[in-house]
Amino acid sequence: MPTLNEIRSTFLNFYERNDHQIVESSPLVPRNDPTLMFTNSGMVQFKNLFTGVETRDYSRATTSQKCVRAGGKHNDLDNVGYTARHHTFFEMLGNFSFGDYFKEQAIPYAWDLLTKDFGLNKDKLLVTVYHTDDEAAEIWKKYAGLSDDRIIRIATDDNFWSMGPTGPCGPCTEIFYDHGPEIWGGPPGSPEEDGDRFIEIWNLVFMQNERFEDGTMRELDMQSIDTGMGLERIGALLQGKHDNYDTDLMRSLIEASAHVTSQDPDGPGNIHHRVIADHLRSSAFLIADGVMPSNEGRGYVVRRIMRRAMRHAHLLGAKDPVMHQLVPALVTQMGQAFPELGRAQSLIQETLKLEETRFKQTLDRGLRLLDDELGGLPEGAALPGQTAFKLYDTYGFPLDLTQDALREKGREVDVSGFDEAMAEQKAKARAAWSGSGEAADATIWFDIAESHGTTDFLGYDTETAEGQIVALVADGAEVKSAGKGDSVQIILNQTPFYAESGGQVGDTGVIRSAEGAAKITDTRKVAGVFIHIGEVTEGKLVAGAAAQLEVDHTRRTAIRANHSATHLLHEALRNALGDHVAQRGSLNAEDRLRFDFSHSKAMSADELDQVAREVNEYIRQNTRVETRIMTPDDARDIGAQALFGEKYGDEVRVVSMGSLDGSGKGLDGTTYSIELCGGTHVRQTGDIGMFVILGDSASSSGVRRIEALTGDAARGYLAAQDARVASLTGEMRCKPEDLVARVRGLLDERKALTNEVAQLRRELAMAGGSGGAASDDLREINGVKLHAQVLSGVSGKDLPALIDEHKSRLGSGAVLLIADTGGKVAVAAGVTDDLTERLSAVEMVRAAAPALGGKGGGGRADMAQGGGADASKADEAIAAVETLIEGV
Repeated sequence: MPTLNEIRSTFLNFYERNDHQIVESSPLVPRNDPTLMFTNSGMVQFKNLFTGVETRDYSRATTSQKCVRAGGKHNDLDNVGYTARHHTFFEMLGNFSFGDYFKEQAIPYAWDLLTKDFGLNKDKLLVTVYHTDDEAAEIWKKYAGLSDDRIIRIATDDNFWSMGPTGPCGPCTEIFYDHGPEIWGGPPGSPEEDGDRFIEIWNLVFMQNERFEDGTMRELDMQSIDTGMGLERIGALLQGKHDNYDTDLMRSLIEASAHVTSQDPDGPGNIHHRVIADHLRSSAFLIADGVMPSNEGRGYVVRRIMRRAMRHAHLLGAKDPVMHQLVPALVTQMGQAFPELGRAQSLIQETLKLEETRFKQTLDRGLRLLDDELGGLPEGAALPGQTAFKLYDTYGFPLDLTQDALREKGREVDVSGFDEAMAEQKAKARAAWSGSGEAADATIWFDIAESHGTTDFLGYDTETAEGQIVALVADGAEVKSAGKGDSVQIILNQTPFYAESGGQVGDTGVIRSAEGAAKITDTRKVAGVFIHIGEVTEGKLVAGAAAQLEVDHTRRTAIRANHSATHLLHEALRNALGDHVAQRGSLNAEDRLRFDFSHSKAMSADELDQVAREVNEYIRQNTRVETRIMTPDDARDIGAQALFGEKYGDEVRVVSMGSLDGSGKGLDGTTYSIELCGGTHVRQTGDIGMFVILGDSASSSGVRRIEALTGDAARGYLAAQDARVASLTGEMRCKPEDLVARVRGLLDERKALTNEVAQLRRELAMAGGSGGAASDDLREINGVKLHAQVLSGVSGKDLPALIDEHKSRLGSGAVLLIADTGGKVAVAAGVTDDLTERLSAVEMVRAAAPALGGKGGGGRADMAQGGGADASKADEAIAAVETLIEGV
């Protein structure tokens, strides 16, 4: 009996032998179709090849595509576990031709694979074709030898595929397996077609037409093939099972569930095990592809899936979280085909454990509330919508989870009442938000969030994607379109553009649609809505249109490097300066980084050097940068650093990098840097390149600021520094290693010359040669000798020394010196110690300064200084001092 892994390999190898390229499964979050919540078929990643927008180096491909159907129009969630073939996660085997072969080869390929490689009994197979597709019917008859009664013509859209109301489309042929008359059901197209006797196993789409708005069609220039066969369905068939959950892969997960819950896999709790096995796959694969549980968008869907499985584990009697214990079994089964599972195993386990731990805290109370409400209702009555909403709003029970719990009791929910309660809550939230003091014109973003939903951010793992323009805003109002030259704010359902927050600047780039393009100059976020600010540069943009989104890769790369470097810098500062260091703000731009931190004094050159060396050491270590989702409390328990003043929700992203032991693994005390952060980061620390500190300065009281460069900006800075050194060594005629000593020698020489000049000026002034006649400088007033002199060529800082020398010569007296320093006036006064009881040097300066155009002055009774602006008034200043002395 072949395993599902062997069946997958057989399929892919068959087409590889027939010149097809084996292409890896694309992520579950579509990058090229904004209308889809999740990838739900194999052709999604090839959509642009079918339409001719994109070309690749192959024209034939085969895949095993991972798919999820748990939201939007493709939602099988309610049926999972209760039917034989419904799943939220499944694999779609497919082969594709992009203008290469068509029906004449696609049908023989399918027939040969099924009957030869898979060994199915030809007599058990029958097919459907579109009622006008005589070509396909003839190939089936001629190549497979099928009789007319085993080629069923279907006139409905069941056998006509289209990408949308317009665009590529074409007939399809479906292959069915007959399980025999002992099972109820009729062939496709019959009244009993919903039975289980005839099961569809493969659909071959012949993409041969293009349909227009008026309903007319033409043949495509490039006719293509798109097929899809569910691995679980063909696996059940080849393993002789009639239930997908009895296949080897699903059975192993069911038994793992039975083991951790200590319950019989085939006992009364069988349905619970089936739900857990299915939901484990979808949850794990979504987390591996970057979808984390949240209360919005895709994150809300994965949370619903996880909590649904966790409720079924609770019904099996599990007292502790069990979902994370099943991940190793899943990786064993599917990790070889999908290596991303192994790479993300620790993240998957941590996320499941966190979610189940939190959910278990409210599950018991929620279920008690449900039981209490049901106990007061008449037999068979529906649960009131208000109660269902309370379960959702207070306990985190999605509506479908409540409906699932009630199904087992034969009851329903008053859905209209639930919707009314939801609408009432939104109205209250809007009123509260409008009164919060936010700018009045920002209410438009609340309106958009309410009408179109919040924006899904895809930018942690991609810089290009396709999104749908849900709204355009110009001059504060929504518009239907914007033309070339218009400034516009673009809102999309999903985006790779990072919105400014947490110190990281918003992304720039280009948004293109079929009708136009816009250059994005900034990205902001309000009320969960990402606002792409830009100008239309080509044609026009129209609300509702699909658009190609492309972030400026070079700029984002530099921003990521700077942001990751701030994490390493933070830890290095703590190691160099102490645990008191905490982040107080940051800027992570494309050309530089700025980091503010708590510290009371300037850093020494040795401290700066230590920090720079440590950061560069961990850059060279080149360990992987890891991201995990945790509660804020759990994150702090493992030592994660939080941004001062930042508000955190129930869950946070924890970014870790660097390894103290070189392994780069885990959060077990060997990780160098662990921080709460919502920004984008490099994949390996080596991607930062290099790190150079420009300097340390004061930002505010008790807060220092470091500015630094990374990557190419750091390299450019060092190159410029080298050029400056080379220029200086040329001017100084010395070697680079001698430059510092040479400059110090020049500075010492300059200082000596400056001191010599100052000394000569003082000697000249003392000799009376600096202006003013020496014979007129000394006078006696009221018994006090006064030396008053006006000087030029003397600086204000030379006056105190001159005052002291004149006081020494006088023995007893007062000195007043006025120096014209070129545009300004310096005045100084001195009084010998024996006279300070009668006369104060401060009062002398305060008397002289107003006459010189100055104010006040200060010092001691024996020495004071002041200033002015008008040296021509020196005689008036001297006269004012003389008058002062006359009165003492």
